[in-house]
Amino acid sequence: MAKVQKKKTEKNQGYSSYVRWFWKLFIAGLLFVVMLFLSASWGLFGELPDYTILENPKTNLATEIISSDGKTLGKFYFNDNRTPVGYNDLPQHLVDALIATEDARYYEHSGIDARGTLRAIVYLGKNGGASTISQQVARQLFVGVRSKGLDKYTQKLKEWIISIKLERQYTKDEIIAMYFNIYDFGNNADGIRSASSIYFDKEPSELDIKESAMLVGMFKNSSLYNPRDHRNPVGTRNRRNVVLSQMEKYDYISENVMDSLQKTDLDLHYSPQSHRDGIATYFRAYLDGFMKDWIKNNPKPDGEKYNLYGDGLKVYTTIDSRMQKYAEVAVTQHMTKLQAEFDNQNTPDRNPTAPFLELNQSEIDGLMNRSMKQSERWRHMKYDLKIDEDEIIASFDKPTQMSIFSWGGDIDTIMKPMDSMRYYKSFLHTGMMSIAPQTGHVKAWVGGINYKHFQYDHVKQGRRQVGSTFKPFVYATAIDQLHLSPCDELPDTQITIEAGKYGNPDPWTPKNDGNKYGGNRTLKDALANSVNTITARLMDKVGPQPVVDLARKLGIEADIPVVPSIALGTPDLSVYEMVAAYATFANKGVYTKPVMVTHIEDKNGTILYQFTPETRDVLSEEVAYVTVKLMEGVTQSGSGARLRGSGREKYRADYREVITGYPYEFTNAIAGKTGTTQNQSDGWFMGMVPNLVTGVWVGAEDRAAHFRTITYGQGAAMALPIWGVYMKSCYEDKDLDISTADFERPLELSIEVDCTNYDPDNNSNSGIPEGEVPDELDF
Repeated sequence: MAKVQKKKTEKNQGYSSYVRWFWKLFIAGLLFVVMLFLSASWGLFGELPDYTILENPKTNLATEIISSDGKTLGKFYFNDNRTPVGYNDLPQHLVDALIATEDARYYEHSGIDARGTLRAIVYLGKNGGASTISQQVARQLFVGVRSKGLDKYTQKLKEWIISIKLERQYTKDEIIAMYFNIYDFGNNADGIRSASSIYFDKEPSELDIKESAMLVGMFKNSSLYNPRDHRNPVGTRNRRNVVLSQMEKYDYISENVMDSLQKTDLDLHYSPQSHRDGIATYFRAYLDGFMKDWIKNNPKPDGEKYNLYGDGLKVYTTIDSRMQKYAEVAVTQHMTKLQAEFDNQNTPDRNPTAPFLELNQSEIDGLMNRSMKQSERWRHMKYDLKIDEDEIIASFDKPTQMSIFSWGGDIDTIMKPMDSMRYYKSFLHTGMMSIAPQTGHVKAWVGGINYKHFQYDHVKQGRRQVGSTFKPFVYATAIDQLHLSPCDELPDTQITIEAGKYGNPDPWTPKNDGNKYGGNRTLKDALANSVNTITARLMDKVGPQPVVDLARKLGIEADIPVVPSIALGTPDLSVYEMVAAYATFANKGVYTKPVMVTHIEDKNGTILYQFTPETRDVLSEEVAYVTVKLMEGVTQSGSGARLRGSGREKYRADYREVITGYPYEFTNAIAGKTGTTQNQSDGWFMGMVPNLVTGVWVGAEDRAAHFRTITYGQGAAMALPIWGVYMKSCYEDKDLDISTADFERPLELSIEVDCTNYDPDNNSNSGIPEGEVPDELDF
């Protein structure tokens, strides 16, 4: 009996020993884990973010460019194209997709999922990982990329600690928004807002369920499941379908919805947001310089400079995204056809010196050599790489691989740089700007045909000879000084302004197109048909200095020589200057400096800049109105009459094919002026309705490249169609409220503008005015 008792006692002692060892090991393990956590929190395994960093996690935020209608035009960024959104801007099904796929018990834990962690330990991660959404945020924000070896475990400890701190510092909703905002979805899509825009051309709130599922699927590996990567299209779709299955598993969607969505395609609407792609590229390039100048002169309260590429500024612009798109479409539609006709007329058989006219070989060689030394390639090799000039010159004749522009798409080819320069000389370019005259707000800005290949901005940088679009300045000066009426007549006969008069060095005898003269013309008829002799007579009456003075008041800053010949448009001016000047006439004689930026905010919504309108009175309301009525004649019976469509249906078929959008058949009041320079090098059209003024220029880089005849080389064929197509689109969009009303008549008008009683039969007009279509076009 004693023996049995002894055995029981020994057994109990052994059992108690096991229990004691268990608790010792358990407490030791617990202390070890606690010490690990404490060691990690003390920074023994690497620095952890402090309280203030958790309050303001460091992420680079792109500067966002916002249109007047609330759309994102583009962003300024170096590496991170990120614009954060709040939780309330995320659709519920996007959040549901994330939780169902990444962390089903997200709302039940406090940063670490114990069940998931135990499962990961038991199965060595084969049945899924244990990283919660909070841990993934911690890794992205504060820890970095996944580590290997021992660092893998110390990183996991830091993730746990930081995720717990995040859960204490932020709400669950804020952590979800943070995760969506910091993730890199590839293709410059940093954060959910960029991803929604780039992959689907939508705001996050506009995403549907399958789009949300695709984006959430990319959280597993945005490189492997990139929908733009053609190497894994099936995998990307399958990954989206896994997310949809998870949503059905956790009752976020029904089985029927899951089945129907899994059968659909990805349906991308890829809209890249690189600096050279997207909408309003030339305007954004201008804005880049504007912002850098503003930053230079407007430091932060602490004296530091704002970071255009990382401080998350918001730049609110006057550009209307809808009008900008209509302008870009109009340019593309017309320039594609016009370029095809230009190429057709400049084949080697038709023009051995193509694309140049009136130049011999030595002149062409000189032009190309000058262009070579002005090129970016020359600048880079000479000043950045310090290469000898002879070696640089030789490099221009060595074939190299390059991508060149064509209207059918970029072409990858091997070509000598000098040959590519000559190839580009054959392209016609354009500049276009649209402004609301009453406010000065610039609504559309198209600086060229393709920013990726042609960075030169033909709206503000470029200045070209304006031709007859300068004539309204002469007429306005004469109306202001002499109180002339559009119905007043002048003889259409040659006039010579003698040498010495007005400082003119030589006698000046301008000619009409076709050397046709005769009879008298009203001022309205003369401007409508761009009669040079009448404009010269007005210049002789007022002198060039008052005309130059008026141009200056109208905002033109370019050099204008004080000589009579400026009456016919010899000065080189920019589209920007011309549109602002013409807007003064539509704004009742008040010049308003063009406005591109209304205000700038920091990432917290604090206003840092608010524009102040700059205006000045230039002309009386009466003079401005009379000048507008004169320009209405251009679209009623002159070179812009094709905008009406009536009586012009007999243009030959191939001509109609090039003149995009014809017939236009506008019936509302339109004032405007065409312009065609010598040898058809530059074509202009300035068009106005009461609340919108738009100017268009078209021409080649070098004036020696141009149409041979006026048929296609006039402003009415080169530039006017872009205006017509653009305005058609604007009028079709009723939300824009583009005016179809008459220009407002002043309450007191002492100058007669109604010339209906004028008898045109008494006017012997036998010439073909500038801008009209020659006889061979049979109308």
